[in-house]
Amino acid sequence: MQIHKPVAILSGHVGSISSLALCGEFLLSASQSHDIIVWQHPDLRRFATFGHGHGSVKSLLALSNHVFTAHQDGHIRVWKLSRRSENLFRLLSTLPTTKDYLGNFLKQSNYVQTRRHHKKLWIQHADTISCLAVHNGVIYSGSWDKSIKVWRLSDFKCLESIKAHEDAINAVVAHKGLVYSASADGKIKIWRKDEKKSLHCLKGVLERNKDVSWNSVIVCEDGRRRFVYGGGSDGSVVGWEEGEQQQQKEGWNLVCDINKAHEMAVLCLCSVGEMVCSGSADKSVGLWRREWGGGLVKVGVIRGHEGPVKCLQASRLGFGGSGGGGFMVYSGGLDKSLRVWWVSMESSEVKKDNDKKKDLRSLSY
Repeated sequence: MQIHKPVAILSGHVGSISSLALCGEFLLSASQSHDIIVWQHPDLRRFATFGHGHGSVKSLLALSNHVFTAHQDGHIRVWKLSRRSENLFRLLSTLPTTKDYLGNFLKQSNYVQTRRHHKKLWIQHADTISCLAVHNGVIYSGSWDKSIKVWRLSDFKCLESIKAHEDAINAVVAHKGLVYSASADGKIKIWRKDEKKSLHCLKGVLERNKDVSWNSVIVCEDGRRRFVYGGGSDGSVVGWEEGEQQQQKEGWNLVCDINKAHEMAVLCLCSVGEMVCSGSADKSVGLWRREWGGGLVKVGVIRGHEGPVKCLQASRLGFGGSGGGGFMVYSGGLDKSLRVWWVSMESSEVKKDNDKKKDLRSLSY
């Protein structure tokens, strides 16, 4: 059953698309060629471009009238949306800030060894920043240097550096007091801030196979139930549910283990409502319906990209500014194209009803 249709193919990037973000009426796309393009709803016309000459962009994060960009050069750049200026997005700051740097560089104890015969300040990332998340007044940045750094939003001061993983961090998400980091070391770790120590402490580790690199992680909620899904390098999508004992590792229960969700590595995940979307190196986007117990049922596959699907976003904003029984999926690929799709929730519901009828018929026998 066809439950999706193409809406647009947006071109303009010179390099592979690395990240997408929704910012009010705008869709932002970043690429390896150092540029960020702003597309405006509802006609998805090219509205502006910014970020030239500031290094390859690995991750985008939109918050109110600010945009945070994570770069291959190990810096975070903060941009402010200003409609009064010809430059729609104006560079506001670069993290670490000069003030933060000057307050730390004189003390030898503020330096940490990053590799042999090489040291950096603890407030600096020693490698590419791959991901960003925001929660409760702070920004979390995950890096290939295996660390997570915590930045205060009010003044962009670095508050903490967490030695989080044994290999590169590929994704980080923050939700209701917990921070989830996905790494190439085969682990998804869960962190919570200890208010007494003002430091983040490890509260759980989710893992399935040590040979799997986790490329993405998302959190979904259904009432009081919380689910975490990870996308793996082996093409798998795995989900866990938070149990009653969330303070312990054993408080997370495996609810979903799709070994071959894709033929190749899952590179990105996103969710909207009860739907989960997965982008893969096999050039496709998987559409999944989340069941009550946390399991995922495939309801469709989107094909059209000529290269791996690197990033995804989804929104109920549809034609004419309304969701209207479906949602939009935005997919960015290493083929340098940004594609927009309309996914019908009604078709998904029809399939859901048919599945229920099949279950009832099987019970009657």
